Amino acid sequence: MAGLKRHMLEHIARIGPRWLPFADAATPDVPLPRLLRLSLFQVSVGLALALMLGTLNRVMIVELAVPATIVAVMMALPLLFAPFRALIGFKSDSHSSALGWRRVPWIWKGTMMQWGGFAVMPFALLVLSGYGEAADLPSWIGLSTAGLAFLMVGAGIHTVQTVGLALATDLVPDDGHPNVVGLMYVMLLVGMIIGAAAYGALLEDYTPGRLIQVIQGTAVVSLVLNSIALWKQEPRDRARALALATAQTRARSASPFADAWLMHVRQPGVLRLLVIIGLGTAGFGMADVLLEPYGGSALGLAVAETTRLTAYLAAGGLAGFVLASRILSRGFDPLRMAAAGLLAGIPAFLAIIAASGAGQAALFVPGVLLAGFGAGLFSHGTLTATMRGAAVGQTGLALGAWGAVQATTGGAAIAAGGLLRDGFAFAGGTGSPYVPVFALELVLLAAALLLAIPAVLRRGMPARDSTGPHARLVQ
Repeated sequence: MAGLKRHMLEHIARIGPRWLPFADAATPDVPLPRLLRLSLFQVSVGLALALMLGTLNRVMIVELAVPATIVAVMMALPLLFAPFRALIGFKSDSHSSALGWRRVPWIWKGTMMQWGGFAVMPFALLVLSGYGEAADLPSWIGLSTAGLAFLMVGAGIHTVQTVGLALATDLVPDDGHPNVVGLMYVMLLVGMIIGAAAYGALLEDYTPGRLIQVIQGTAVVSLVLNSIALWKQEPRDRARALALATAQTRARSASPFADAWLMHVRQPGVLRLLVIIGLGTAGFGMADVLLEPYGGSALGLAVAETTRLTAYLAAGGLAGFVLASRILSRGFDPLRMAAAGLLAGIPAFLAIIAASGAGQAALFVPGVLLAGFGAGLFSHGTLTATMRGAAVGQTGLALGAWGAVQATTGGAAIAAGGLLRDGFAFAGGTGSPYVPVFALELVLLAAALLLAIPAVLRRGMPARDSTGPHARLVQ
């Protein structure tokens, strides 16, 4: 019986690396169950995004009768905190704790901000909508409290995600970074999928009381998931704790953010990479809110057919992440992977544009799938390049810079896409008003690719020099 049990355990252990695309990131010191537990912070982020961008978006407009303009402003408020991700990462790099932790205190701060925002959000929304006795309250009370709640949740999400990725980078060796990136992205999608399904079921029979329960339940679940994710993940550094003994030691170990930022961007290739990230993210993200209305108005697709487009886009992105994880884990240059993603995005949007002329979905759906696939390759490549290119002691700063550029340009691109579409529709003229926006995305992707190609082709130094004190992205 003992021999049979041992044989079964060995067989189960072999299943992980063979069938789980990111199991290779596990090491004897950081086994797969520990990595999966750490990735729960991404599940909590996915739940928050599904609630805010999906469920609350509809509930506020339909059930609570909040004007769409106010809803759009509320949804955009979390982006105000995105540029501070670099500062958050830097603070987690240089944080001094009496317990010897760097990342855990900041993840916990982000968790509490996320929890606090969700705790007050349902009541703020009811006041904002003028429900019941709240109709007698001044409108500014609802606006200010709802805005504060959304801003707190956004600040918590950005903090948890930035420092959580930095902690994952600290725990896993360099050759495991691509698989860790893929694992964290997949768990984010898992959280969004679970959240969308759960919120849809829980709010099928909508009542204000049920809304309060769902949002505050999300606050509790986020707190529990992040607590489980953090448990015994970051080792305590006694030397770092002892460094607090004298103020002089602490002063010598701390460096101003401005100096650290200048040192980061002066590394060869870092500034170019940030520009590539911004252009590529804007190129892929501008169409996020336009694909469904484009399919309905220009191609005549039914509501059920356009609803599936989000799933197609996510499926393509997931396939891109899985493929990129497998290839990058074998030593492939991440910047080449990002360039491949940009290259895939160009024919994708050409197919989407051509579908308008053909008047059918034969080109549209494959174009959406390819766009998601290219975005997955691009995001994975740039994030892995950022991880590998971070200087010693600046992992959080580097990942924060990636997140700040990616979130800010992505949000700005979505807003710009909607404004441009409305502008072209107002100006009139022949053709669909969506096509010029997709054409602009082609220009942005091509510009990012033109910036990436010289760095990829330059062979003066390998993609990363692991022997020196500072890793090199590109020359």
